[in-house]
Amino acid sequence: RVAAAASAAGVRQRVRFRVNSGVHASTHDFLATSHEDQKFGLPLGRAVELAGKIRAHDSLDFVGLHCHIGSQIYATDGFRESARRLMSVYAELAEGGPVPELNLGGGFGIAYVSGDEPPVIDEVAAQLADIVKETADEYGIALPKVAFEPGRAIIGPAGLTLYTVGTTKPVAIDEGETRLYVSVDGGMSDNARTALYDAQYQVRLANRRSDAGAQLVRVVGKHCESGDIVVDRDHLPADVTPGDLLAVPATGAYCWSLSSNYNYVPRPPVVAVFDGQARVIVRGETEADLLARNVEWSK
Repeated sequence: RVAAAASAAGVRQRVRFRVNSGVHASTHDFLATSHEDQKFGLPLGRAVELAGKIRAHDSLDFVGLHCHIGSQIYATDGFRESARRLMSVYAELAEGGPVPELNLGGGFGIAYVSGDEPPVIDEVAAQLADIVKETADEYGIALPKVAFEPGRAIIGPAGLTLYTVGTTKPVAIDEGETRLYVSVDGGMSDNARTALYDAQYQVRLANRRSDAGAQLVRVVGKHCESGDIVVDRDHLPADVTPGDLLAVPATGAYCWSLSSNYNYVPRPPVVAVFDGQARVIVRGETEADLLARNVEWSK
């Protein structure tokens, strides 16, 4: 289909295809994307066959392999093993023609809460470069151009979400401890990760300083779901009150991009801050926006 479309357009289309290295990444099941029984990619064992089919079309230009073992991964063993497996196939492919690029994907985890120890990107990159070179030397082939996709590692820590407290409610839990439920003006419509992946976040009081003691809290959203949790467990000053602003860090990746109008709630704006200046880069939705697609009915 790609070859036919490229031929009809009179272009030579650059093509790489995604293979599954079979490495089972140490992450949430929904975020592991390179094992055999799932929707992504093609078996590594078919790489040579498929590259041959691409090369057989004059309208296609085979430019390499792509692999992505998953997301939010801390352990580096999976990245190293996946690179090693891809290089063995790369060597075989190189015998049949040029393979300009080897895309080893991404999935490097970030710190969402205190105590998280994500991999250091420079160190992972150096380890993978060593593996690629060692394998290339072993097979006696030229080094490929290597690509990575460190998306979350770049944009994740760059974003935070600000919420306004609507109400609070103390709830007695095990062993006489009290947890304060802090309801905010957002929730799973702007951050679905807690509900989808049991993701953990932290929260801080953002609009003022407080000398009050620490209170165990759960930050929850405004939706009609008991699973509508923004921050499952953290501590805030005990005097947190309606109208306060809360900041939840590390929401730059997979929060706004996963946002929705769940329960018909408008999505919030996105504001860029640089060098002491702020500007809106995505306008927040209004109720009028939600209703704009409604079709009037008449007899």
